[in-house]
Amino acid sequence: MTADLHIHTTASDGRLSPADIVDQAVQAKLSYIAITDHDTVDGLLQLSRIEQSLPASLCVIPGIELSTDLFENEVHILGYYIDIFNTELRLQLDILIVHRHERVKEMIAKLNQLGYSITYLRVLELAGRVTAIGRPHIGKALVEKGYFSTISDVFTTLLYKNGPAYVPHYKLTPKQVIELIKNAGGVPVLAHPGLVGNDNIVLDIIDLGICGLEVYHPKHDEGQIQNYLEIANKHQLLITGGSDFHAIPARFPPKLGIFTIPANLACQLQKLSKHKFC
Repeated sequence: MTADLHIHTTASDGRLSPADIVDQAVQAKLSYIAITDHDTVDGLLQLSRIEQSLPASLCVIPGIELSTDLFENEVHILGYYIDIFNTELRLQLDILIVHRHERVKEMIAKLNQLGYSITYLRVLELAGRVTAIGRPHIGKALVEKGYFSTISDVFTTLLYKNGPAYVPHYKLTPKQVIELIKNAGGVPVLAHPGLVGNDNIVLDIIDLGICGLEVYHPKHDEGQIQNYLEIANKHQLLITGGSDFHAIPARFPPKLGIFTIPANLACQLQKLSKHKFC
């Protein structure tokens, strides 16, 4: 029995719908998956409407991934077993989505000034029904116009952090995110701590009341895995992991089931949750 606790869908910046994610997870014989879209639970809402038809062999954990307000470091916090109908959570997500759209408009304005002729309307059309619109959708518009061959090229040239067309987005503080997840009945876990770039920040976030560390991640090498295992055990934190799956061919893994963790880690996570989904 295996699990993957970090998966994105078309509700944010993934390329498979929530239903397609479930189908691929079943084909990969996963026992647990977590849908953890950026700043939205719309993918989970879609699944909740067909909950009775979801396969009994697969537990779908409701989750989310939220960025936090630390400009120089990449700090994302995952929330597991959240109540997707929680009023406080939904109100805050609405605010984040409004700011996402404003951010996209600002980045497009920067691109126009740099000589890249794309429009907000076209970015919206390319994003389709996506709730959490962002840089990948701007990248699609630039590739469509022939300015770049791939979205990856767009990021490395223009949209990387603090790049020529980059605009930071509205974020909550780590403490606010942790409290928001807990108030929604969820379990907050620090995502890919190896990408934070500073273990002192990791320790600071542990002090704020985080419940776990995402020890297993495709971008963690063996040394980082051992380091975060030791930190998690020392501070009596949950140990989690996931593929950070987006269904993007150039981004590992190319499909579900390649990068997994033992199912017992998902079971430990479930024991701490207040809200049961499966």
